[in-house]
Amino acid sequence: MNTLITILLIIASVLLILIVLVQNSKGGGLVSNFSSSNQIMGVRKTADFLEKATWSLAVAVLVLSLAGSITIPRDTGKEQGSAIEEQVNHASDVPVIPTVPPTSTTTKGTEKKSK
Repeated sequence: MNTLITILLIIASVLLILIVLVQNSKGGGLVSNFSSSNQIMGVRKTADFLEKATWSLAVAVLVLSLAGSITIPRDTGKEQGSAIEEQVNHASDVPVIPTVPPTSTTTKGTEKKSK
């Protein structure tokens, strides 16, 4: 599901970029290219279409972004910590002072003989 939403979000974003680039900041844009008298759509209808398409795609990008953040797969099992935290936890298992096997306190030849 997340893959489908991501693909739709990319398509909507690219279409929004293209529609915004077609428009002119002063209201000309694609409308100014249709200056001939044989128009299928009038100048005003073309501007209305581009404006509605821009707002529709902007809302679609917003909704798809929210839907994508909701459908992100989350690991419900073990909680994952950072790598540094994991190293600190494993480092605390190792004793700080190494243990040395005990040596005998008496050495040969220095033992006291009891009388």
